[in-house]
Amino acid sequence: MIALLTRDLQLAVRAGGGFGLGLAFFLIVTVLVPFGVGPETGLLARIAPGMLWIGALLACLLSLDRILALDWEDGSLDLLATAPLPMEGIVSVKALAHWITTGLPLVLLAPVLGVLLSLPMQGYLWLVVSLALGTPALSVIGTFGAALTVGLKRGGLLLSLLVLPLYVPTLIFGAEVARRGAGGLAVETPLLMLAGISFGAIALLPFASAAVLRINLR
Repeated sequence: MIALLTRDLQLAVRAGGGFGLGLAFFLIVTVLVPFGVGPETGLLARIAPGMLWIGALLACLLSLDRILALDWEDGSLDLLATAPLPMEGIVSVKALAHWITTGLPLVLLAPVLGVLLSLPMQGYLWLVVSLALGTPALSVIGTFGAALTVGLKRGGLLLSLLVLPLYVPTLIFGAEVARRGAGGLAVETPLLMLAGISFGAIALLPFASAAVLRINLR
């Protein structure tokens, strides 16, 4: 599993798997928002949690089609299917690699970009907490979508259409945690809901992804 994780991390960095692309997109979205809505500090502070979460979600979405596409194209996926490692373990490793190369950098970059949107000081901690708790769900759900569309020509658009509705609950509760934290309000309820979504996705979706891949590889 460690060898597979190392290989996927190297592919993500070398083959344009979204490592730099996601960060660049996140940066562009955050920089353009003040130009679109105006430089009013109060307005930017109100929309900052939601805009940062939307930017992170879309940045994750950009690289989803690369999770399994390269392995499908060079035949590595067929070899992995016959390896001693269970398919559930394979898709879990790929989701982890996607989170390390896409989700984790977004978590680390978000507080810096929060300065551009005048995010209140008390909101930085909860922004990081919400992204750290919610982005693993985005990677796991995205891996499930990638498994559904692997091998399809121009499957990137279909992948986006399939995954975006599944992302909505994570977006709602993640942005709510950041918004309440920035406003000094209680965050327990949305935080627990966000944790439930992430842990539920991590526990269940690798099995669904593995079942879909087995069907596609027949």
